Amino acid sequence: MSGADYLLDSRGVSQNLGAWVAGLAFGHEGRTCSFGTSDGVLHQVMLAAPQDAWARHEAHQGAVLSLCADAKDGVVSGGDDGRLMRLGADGTVTELARYGSRWVEHVAAHESGLRAAVVGKAVHLLDGAGAAIKSLAHPTSVTGIAFDGKGKRIAASHYNGASLWFVAAKEDKPRALEWKGSHTGIIFSPDGTHVVTCMQENTLHGWRLADGQHMRMAGYPAKTKSLSFTSKGRWLATSGADCVVLWPFFGGGPMGKAPTELAGGDQALCSAVACHPQQEVVAAGFNDGLVLIAEVASGRIVPVAAPGRGAVSALAWSDSGTHLGIGTEEGFAGLVDLSRR
Repeated sequence: MSGADYLLDSRGVSQNLGAWVAGLAFGHEGRTCSFGTSDGVLHQVMLAAPQDAWARHEAHQGAVLSLCADAKDGVVSGGDDGRLMRLGADGTVTELARYGSRWVEHVAAHESGLRAAVVGKAVHLLDGAGAAIKSLAHPTSVTGIAFDGKGKRIAASHYNGASLWFVAAKEDKPRALEWKGSHTGIIFSPDGTHVVTCMQENTLHGWRLADGQHMRMAGYPAKTKSLSFTSKGRWLATSGADCVVLWPFFGGGPMGKAPTELAGGDQALCSAVACHPQQEVVAAGFNDGLVLIAEVASGRIVPVAAPGRGAVSALAWSDSGTHLGIGTEEGFAGLVDLSRR
C-alpha cells in the first residue's frame, strides 16, 4: 500500500515507548492523550504541542493492565500491582485505591464522576472524590465492564453470561443475562437498549434488554477483543476477522442479517476498532500494524499508518473526533491530527 504513512507523516507525531501499549485514552478536557504501557508507565501528550517531550509518569510497579478516560479530565488506570491510579490533565498522579496483590484488570469511568475497577470476581465502585461506594460480587472472575450512557447501570461480563446492576440501588441484586460459555468482554449500546459480549468461541452474544431476546453473531476466524458502536448506535464494529465486521442494530437488529465488511483482503486480522464520536466512520488497526479509517456508508478507506510497527493493541478518538491515537504491542505510539485545515 503506497503512501500508507501519509497521514501519520503529514499530520501525526509518534514515539517508541519501549513497551507494549496496553491502553490509551484522551482526556475529556480536550487537552491530553495518555498511553499506558506494560512497564507501568503512563505517557501523557499535550494535544496543543504533541511534538514536545512526552511526559513519563511511573504510575504502577508492574504492568498497566487497563486505562480509560476519567470522569472530567485525565485518565484512570489499573495495574498488576493492585492499584487504581489517576493521572490528571495537569500531570498529577494520585492513588485512588489499593487492592492488595490482586490485579486491577478493567477500569471504567462515567462523566457523572463514577469510577469502577475490576478485581477478581468483584466490581468496586468509587465516587468522584475517590471514595469507595460499594463492591458488587459475581459468581466468577469479571472479564469486562461497561457503564450505560446515563451512568445509571453497570454491566459486567463473566462465565455463563453477564450481570446488569443499578448503581444507586438500595439492595444490590443484578439482572442476570444468561448464556452458557466464557464471555470475555462487554459493551452497552449508546441508547442503553442492548448489551453485547465477546466470547471465547469466536462469537458475540447479545441481549435486547426490553424483552431478553438473545442475539448470536458468529462466523469469526479469531476471538473478538475489540467492540465499538457508531455514535448513534446503528452499527457495532468488531475485530476478529481479516476485515472490519459491522453488525446492523437498526431495523430490528442483527438477527438474521449478514454483517457489513469493510477494508478486508490482505489476510491480516483486525485487532482493534474505534468508532468516530460523531460520524459513521470507524478506525481499525490490524495485527500487522496497519491502521486505516473507513466510512461505513461508502466503504471508502483512508490509510493512516503502514504495517510493520507491531500488532495494534490500542486505538481511540478524542471526544471532538479531531485526533486519533494508536498504540501497538511493540511500543509504537502515534497521534494523528485529523482536524480541518
